[in-house]
Amino acid sequence: ILGRAVAQKHAALGLTLAASAFFTPAASARELIDGVAAQVGGDVVLVSEVEEMARPMDQRMLEQGAAEGDLLIMRAEVLERLIEQKLVANMVRRLELNVSDEEVDTAIAGIASESGITVGQLLRSVTAHGMTQIEYRDKLKGEIERSQVVGGMVRSKVKVSEEEVRQLFSDRFTNQSRSGKEVRLRHILVGYGEHMLRDQETACGIAAFGKKRVADGEISFPALAREISDVNGERGGEMGWLHLNDIAGWMAPAIRNLEAGSVSEVVVMPFGCNLLEIVGRRDFEPMTFEQAQPALENELYNRKTEQEFVKWID
Repeated sequence: ILGRAVAQKHAALGLTLAASAFFTPAASARELIDGVAAQVGGDVVLVSEVEEMARPMDQRMLEQGAAEGDLLIMRAEVLERLIEQKLVANMVRRLELNVSDEEVDTAIAGIASESGITVGQLLRSVTAHGMTQIEYRDKLKGEIERSQVVGGMVRSKVKVSEEEVRQLFSDRFTNQSRSGKEVRLRHILVGYGEHMLRDQETACGIAAFGKKRVADGEISFPALAREISDVNGERGGEMGWLHLNDIAGWMAPAIRNLEAGSVSEVVVMPFGCNLLEIVGRRDFEPMTFEQAQPALENELYNRKTEQEFVKWID
């Protein structure tokens, strides 16, 4: 079934891989029962792997009213991503790259620091989402290996000029506000509805209990976001600094009288029950080119690197 679904979308996606299920003499019993979605050299991508990765996206897309064709395209993209992972893994073996436990520990510490939580809180949040610590470490190790492969294969080809940075700055900031106030926000969403398998009362109860845990000092807001939020949980609910003029209409009343460090009451919307944390308030100052330049250079560099990586993968 998956093979036929992917095959229907090959022309649009430009995929160049065998999508129908097939078997090899060396396939394991599990593979024979499960089904092979694609073969990558001596490795295979199983149908169950595609299903597992696609399942959360299936749910979100259905909630947003996606058509069956959109789901088929998404699953084809998931299959392509899994094939990429196999290709990278093959290159890691060929280059004899080795990511140490210390490098993974450093990555975990960095993620926790960026989210404003402890390593222990991060790991508890990971397990609360159904992933073991071993699985999480393996995932991070894979991401580090991918970065090393990218660095070795394509980054030397990437150049970013000042003219490109200035053009991006012009596109991004020409119409920015000249004055006013801005706030740094974090956001938690607990969704409800048929596809979330919970009703409004349950969702808002989860959000309200989470607010109490934060107020009691049991957990930080970012750690709570990682634990219960259906959007942006991996970033601790971080939304960054936003000009008051750019905040969503439903958010403005909820945060109007909140001081820095405070959490809003539960805000009920058709898409779910929400909590907002005010991290800070400040006067807005227009972004200068010098201030934005490092981040814009990095954005362009990463964008070009990814483009070169796609070419290399092809």
